[in-house]
Amino acid sequence: MPGGDAAGQAGTAGRDSRDRIFAVTRVVAVVILPFLAVAAFLLFVFPTRTGELFAWPIDPPLSAYLLASAYLGGIWFFVRVATTTRWHRVKHGFPAVVVFAGALGVATLLHLDRFSENTSSVTWMVLYATTPIAVAVLAVVQRHEDPRLPEPVDVAIPQPARIALALIGAAALCTGIGMFVAPTAAIDVWAWPLTPLTARVTGCVLSLTGVVNAALVWDARWSAFRVLFQAQVLSLVAIAASLVAGRGDLLADRPLTGLFVGLIAAALLAYGGLVVWGELRLRVLTRRREYSLGG
Repeated sequence: MPGGDAAGQAGTAGRDSRDRIFAVTRVVAVVILPFLAVAAFLLFVFPTRTGELFAWPIDPPLSAYLLASAYLGGIWFFVRVATTTRWHRVKHGFPAVVVFAGALGVATLLHLDRFSENTSSVTWMVLYATTPIAVAVLAVVQRHEDPRLPEPVDVAIPQPARIALALIGAAALCTGIGMFVAPTAAIDVWAWPLTPLTARVTGCVLSLTGVVNAALVWDARWSAFRVLFQAQVLSLVAIAASLVAGRGDLLADRPLTGLFVGLIAAALLAYGGLVVWGELRLRVLTRRREYSLGG
């Protein structure tokens, strides 16, 4: 996408380009949503009863809050998949979901002994055995629907912001991979107590940002990241609140504790600022286009 904002370019969006979200994709999104909502509710409201109500016992609660925060962002993402009108607005989230869900499926197989014998555990295993496959298939089926052009009213994300966020994402992804591959090492340095399973789950959560932000290298359309960044801000707000609620779990003597808290605060400011900037630019461009068409 060329630099600058795109406004009033009815032809640019490509009237012959379909940019559709297929009905089956919407149906899968709707099916996934209740599971995310129930999981987020259980993890946020009953973090000390996860062994009884969730798929496995999670201790301390801060690990439960972190996973719930990821689910909260996922709820917003899949709501938009089910309701938005253009595929390119959500397409970059699908690879992230595949990596996240697929890695959680592998973590489940590696730690089967940690899981409870209850309905939640069976539901978890079925979901993480099927979700990455279903979402990957949908991404492949939908792959030709993106016209790779800006919308009639769109904004180009500035290159410095794209580079910075891509680097942040790469750091998060590398950290997540490290925690997944070497959970024992992560346990010794992380900001709160972990088990091998929760270390791997934390790594999965960190992977989401990395996979999404990688697409900024080749795609500058605000419309292609607007939904994803809104979801990211929602997750970051939840994580920040979780750090306050679960501050007793933080290990103050570890250097990563202050670093993690600082990075969450910085990320919240960065993503929040970018979302506000993008929405304001869209509002200005929309008014200009309406004025131009009206004139």
